Amino acid sequence: MRRPRLRRPRLPRTRTGRRRLIQAVAAACVLALLPATWMHLVTGDRLRTTADVPRTGVAVVFGAGLWEGEPSPYLAHRLDAAAGLYREGRIEVVLVTGDNSREEYDEPDAMRAYLVRHGVPDGRIVSDYAGFDTWDSCVRAKRIFGVDRAVLISQGFHIRRAVALCQEAGVVSYGVGVDERHDATWYYGGAREVLAAGKAALDAFFEPDPRFLGPEEPGVARALADAG
Repeated sequence: MRRPRLRRPRLPRTRTGRRRLIQAVAAACVLALLPATWMHLVTGDRLRTTADVPRTGVAVVFGAGLWEGEPSPYLAHRLDAAAGLYREGRIEVVLVTGDNSREEYDEPDAMRAYLVRHGVPDGRIVSDYAGFDTWDSCVRAKRIFGVDRAVLISQGFHIRRAVALCQEAGVVSYGVGVDERHDATWYYGGAREVLAAGKAALDAFFEPDPRFLGPEEPGVARALADAG
């Protein structure tokens, strides 16, 4: 039995048709790059290192997955940066925000336990159990936990999106991008950001409510008060 031949897509035969195809491809590329351009413009002067980040009351650490109940290496590096900033007196409270949509999967509690093991007092850690994505985490930091100003901690490929969205949500933000070796996970994260930038632009424009909002929580204010 003969296999049917796959037809190759035909390019336009006329010069006008080819020109229109090139114009369409160029327009699609421009549209794809617009969200990333917006993020770079919004965050141009808001990125810092752990050495020069301004002293700020609150740091927000975004979840990045668990391995057998423990923070993944990428998440552990974010938490290490937060613990270091706390020990240096650059921050006073850490808001850990992540996914707890399933009983057997609890990012915030795993993040809290890791920070405690690395020298951050339990009373200086506040958990957000409904940080299902970056936009939700930023909106909840502002509307639920009353955070007006924060240092955001993530990997370099994600930090611009985090800062841009938190700025849009009303949180004056500085971003610390944790260095990582350029392995397969890093390249995957960078590629994923191309698509995530488009969603971020839509979130910033339409400002949807988070998947779960709930009542206001005084945890951050209490922790800051305890810090003096």
